[in-house]
Amino acid sequence: MREGEILYLSRADVEAVALDMPAMIELLETAFREKGEGRVEMPPKPGIHTQPDAFIHAMPAYIPALHAAGIKWVSGYPGNQVKGLPYITGLLILNDEETGLPYSVMDCTWITAYRTGAATALSAKYLARLQSETAGILACGVQGRTNLEALAAVFPLRRAYVFDVDKGRQQRYAVEMGAKLGIEIIEVDEPRKAVVASDLVVTSGPILKHPAPAIEADWLQPGAFGSAVDFDSYWQPGAMARIDRITTDDHDQFRYYRSVGYFGQTPDPYADLGELVAGTKPGRQSADERTLAINLGLALDDMAVAPEVYRRAVERGIGTWLPL
Repeated sequence: MREGEILYLSRADVEAVALDMPAMIELLETAFREKGEGRVEMPPKPGIHTQPDAFIHAMPAYIPALHAAGIKWVSGYPGNQVKGLPYITGLLILNDEETGLPYSVMDCTWITAYRTGAATALSAKYLARLQSETAGILACGVQGRTNLEALAAVFPLRRAYVFDVDKGRQQRYAVEMGAKLGIEIIEVDEPRKAVVASDLVVTSGPILKHPAPAIEADWLQPGAFGSAVDFDSYWQPGAMARIDRITTDDHDQFRYYRSVGYFGQTPDPYADLGELVAGTKPGRQSADERTLAINLGLALDDMAVAPEVYRRAVERGIGTWLPL
């Protein structure tokens, strides 16, 4: 940290730091343990909405154990994809916990993508069968990639079944992720084939308040784990009703989203991720339970990861120092 200066990290800078997925999952586990034990300050994220199904959110958090304090200002606009623009964009600011002075501003796109995958993998560590070998990915965008990468860091994956309505994107995903992870990627022509064949299922399409969900009640098999990255956009009410254990990452956030029109027919989560990690609520209890994580995306995730990105950037001379 330099007095009177901040370190600016562009998206290219953040990507150049290349924080590895196992380290990210470990940081999130520490942060959620602190949350579960009541040692995190994180108010519900306020937002504005300038377009249908779009959002701009302010996401502050303080994690004393990681000396992490700051805020993310992030937007998600589903219509950007047809304009050749990213769905998620934004900036993240880190503040010194003793003085409050900002010491870094960084692009949040990479962090948002990868910490979301890390949160899925952390949930699966407590909710999935430890020897899970197959994954199903519905929607082959950025989150489909990072979630599979994160699951491969925790489980002995051999094969992934992938589906996307955009067949060109599906094909690119199969080639690129197969090469990156060294596992077999099988393209399927309908969502059901990916779900019924998989131990771990991730749905990662756009978040929609009025979706047309595809996953039916009998698709997720006994013993399987699901991660609804796109809220309930892919999951029919009957499919939700068949789940034995549903978790979220924060009860207050879940209740807020329900109050504004999401999760109208989704059963209440029995635990949040902090409670699982801290051991105050149990994870998977039997081999044949169906489990589902509905992680909404928390400022906690970002504040767990961003200080380590900053630290490694300083060590490697990455980024641009600017006067305050």
